[in-house]
Amino acid sequence: MDLKTFRERINAIDDTILDLLAQRRGLVREVVRLKDREKILIRDAQREEELLTRLIAKGREVGLDAHCVTKIFHEIIDDSVRSQQLFVQRRLNADTERRLIKVAYQGIDGNFSHLAAQKFFAGRGDEPTFIGCARFTDVVEAVEEGQADFGLLPVENTVSGGIQDVYDELLRMKLSIVGEEVFQVRHCLLAVDRVPLSRIRRVYSQYQALAECTRFLSQLQHCKTEPATDTAMAVRKVKDDQDLSQAAIASEEAARLYGLEILQRDIADNPENFTRFVVIAPRPVDVDPRIPAKTSLILATAHKAGALMKALTVLERHGINLTKLESRPERGTRFEYLFYIDFEGNSGEQRVRDALGELRAATSFLKMLGSYPIEARGKTKPKTRSIVASSRKVAGAGRATTADRPSVPGDTRVHVAGTFPLAGRGAKPHDSVISCRGVEIGGPEFVVIAGPCAVESEEQIQACARQVRECGGKILSGGCFKLHASPDGFPGLGFHGLEMLAQAGRCYDLPILAEVISAEDVEKVATLADMILVGSYNMQNFSLLGELGGINRPVMLQRAPSASLGEFLEAAEQVVARGNHQVILCERGIRTFETTPRNTLDLGSIPILKSLTHLPIVVDPSHAAGHRDLVLPLAIAARGVGPHGVMVEIHLDPAGALCGGNQALSFDDLRELMVRFYG
Repeated sequence: MDLKTFRERINAIDDTILDLLAQRRGLVREVVRLKDREKILIRDAQREEELLTRLIAKGREVGLDAHCVTKIFHEIIDDSVRSQQLFVQRRLNADTERRLIKVAYQGIDGNFSHLAAQKFFAGRGDEPTFIGCARFTDVVEAVEEGQADFGLLPVENTVSGGIQDVYDELLRMKLSIVGEEVFQVRHCLLAVDRVPLSRIRRVYSQYQALAECTRFLSQLQHCKTEPATDTAMAVRKVKDDQDLSQAAIASEEAARLYGLEILQRDIADNPENFTRFVVIAPRPVDVDPRIPAKTSLILATAHKAGALMKALTVLERHGINLTKLESRPERGTRFEYLFYIDFEGNSGEQRVRDALGELRAATSFLKMLGSYPIEARGKTKPKTRSIVASSRKVAGAGRATTADRPSVPGDTRVHVAGTFPLAGRGAKPHDSVISCRGVEIGGPEFVVIAGPCAVESEEQIQACARQVRECGGKILSGGCFKLHASPDGFPGLGFHGLEMLAQAGRCYDLPILAEVISAEDVEKVATLADMILVGSYNMQNFSLLGELGGINRPVMLQRAPSASLGEFLEAAEQVVARGNHQVILCERGIRTFETTPRNTLDLGSIPILKSLTHLPIVVDPSHAAGHRDLVLPLAIAARGVGPHGVMVEIHLDPAGALCGGNQALSFDDLRELMVRFYG
């Protein structure tokens, strides 16, 4: 059978998949009509969880891994929820719906505003015409004067923050926000032909896009940057000039639209680059109470002590969750401010109406910008137990649950020398729960962190990430900068390895944990890592701890082999006292007279630490044991004394590992450990 025949068969299967998706969407339309008649909730989290659990088990029977199945059906479920919400909203706002609509945005075809507008109005049954405008003011005026039915404005970016000119337009406009769209910005380098990067002498783009690609641009020798009005205009200039020494930074879609070649993809310094847009219209929309909604407003308070707190207390009293609070100087005044606020809630809800009534009395100015459906619909994730349950069973596997963990009261007769007023129970009687890109450590769920001792290659770390995801692990770890007692030890791949680790984490939707060994590298490592590890050798490196206290990243602090618990907590205090309260303690064994294992795993420290500190605690049996055969029994024993998680090392081929092979679990070992925990 030749390649052409294989491709024809694959094409036929793809066509069948599309037909089945269309049938599924047709059934969803019938379902939402039934839900609308009987006022049934649009989303059923339990139904979605049961669906994913069944599909993961079925997928494994036919050779598909859990991550693949989950990723595909997350998109299918999201499409289902989105189409149901659109149906309900159309019925509720039937008098404002039009089939032929005009949408205004700032810029020209192919820029990110244009792409976000296309994404927002896709699948709505409308036939939109998109109108490019020179300025944000022109977008607002086009909608106010009836030249456009909707407008799209960017309000904030995850890298550069709020867009101040748009805030000014929101204050002045006589329109309402009726929707939002969050669009991922992926910068590419484009040119008229495939030329070596060394030939590029000038790069054009919007000034903010240039700033977001500083690291990549610094690697282009003898190259200058030139700002343009927007990214698509930069692309058009490069196309018109037909100069092989010129390039533009813009989207992949802009390259296709204007016929340019992509020299390199994903060149931004920060891969987590998203812009939030709001959709504006002449009249507000009603939001069905079954659809999660957001409300935006602008307020000002009297210029006196406690005025803003009084206003915010109104929202807290009515149980309203604030998602954004940003200040903006009020024009024509001296150091007086307007506050732009977003909160979860629908202005049609009684509690929100009551809160807004009280808020008007507590403010000197209040402008409602609108209530609208939240763009982020959320993804129901299968429980770890569901993923593990459909994996290989281990005969006689033990089972430990959250309820098995002992609860240690704060008042204890154990006293530890040291001063830790912020890390100790006296500062916070309740346990801290630290979020690492959506994974909570310190909460009710037991978290497993796994990865290789060192990142060795892209193939190796991708394989490890896939296995961690497939087995139900929550965080991917990997060493990139290695400290060894012996000068002959593998030094790690440095920042190149960190980029591989970050890419593997993104590919399998896993937060990553990476070690930093010098204070000078903290900021750079923090741009890629979701959590920073301080190794045991650096536990009392106070210059490093001080730098970590100034970043907004969770920090995992490993106990040094000869450190007392008091010294361990005092090291954590160094980070917390400088402003970063996201510290996780890691017990990885202490040095004793016994030399059979590398260290003695001090499991007795866990209940003692839980009585002394509110910080989460994890256990690292791999480094304590130093021998693979000891890791599983130590990990299982560790869970019994109540930590919030464990961290283990794994490797595709432990015998061939460049470092840490003796203590690394094989992939089968990791699967067995997860079954012992959850099976």
